[in-house]
Amino acid sequence: AAKAQRPDIKIIAVEAAAAASFTASLAAGEPVNAPVRPTLADGLAVGRVGDRSFALAAPRVDRVLTVDEQALSLAVLRLLELEKTSCEGAGAAALAALMGKAGQALKGRKVVLLLCGGNIDPTVLHRVIDHGLALDGRLWRFTATVSDRPGGMAKLTQVIADAGASVLEINHDRAFSGPEVFSTTVEVTVETADQDHIQTLHERLREADFEVISATGSR
Repeated sequence: AAKAQRPDIKIIAVEAAAAASFTASLAAGEPVNAPVRPTLADGLAVGRVGDRSFALAAPRVDRVLTVDEQALSLAVLRLLELEKTSCEGAGAAALAALMGKAGQALKGRKVVLLLCGGNIDPTVLHRVIDHGLALDGRLWRFTATVSDRPGGMAKLTQVIADAGASVLEINHDRAFSGPEVFSTTVEVTVETADQDHIQTLHERLREADFEVISATGSR
């Protein structure tokens, strides 16, 4: 309908990279089978595009983009946070593409996103939010070695507080921390502002002589 009224508009299709059956079918010139992996965009996870759907879409779609799972998680989070809209992974695929390199190419142009589908399970939504926050640099988890003498943990939490981060959880492991009797391993999850904030906190920990053994949620 849109193409019939405005033949000059460009239609960009978006699908999950984990189930890129339309991309494969366009390359083959006909519907073909494509591998499907688990994806947040389960509404798009089909191994073969339907014959009728392909016949309708192929002549009208100007370009096809694929998005990965990280982009889908961030898109769901952005819609919930900024637009107060609960959208499933498949419905958020268009925004996921726009937030990537495609968005730079379309800068300054009038773009319409179709958000179709709000059928997301609350437990899945909870996981997606946490995953999106970690990708966004707003949750960071690290493992560090601290002194097991009085004041060791207090020093660690003070460094975190002075850096402007907030502790969500600390797991304290004495039994499996290695041969040092007076040191222990802690796994800490903190709330941060962004990736730059994580980098700042990481540097503050090093300056305070805390050895960060491993970290997740940072680039």
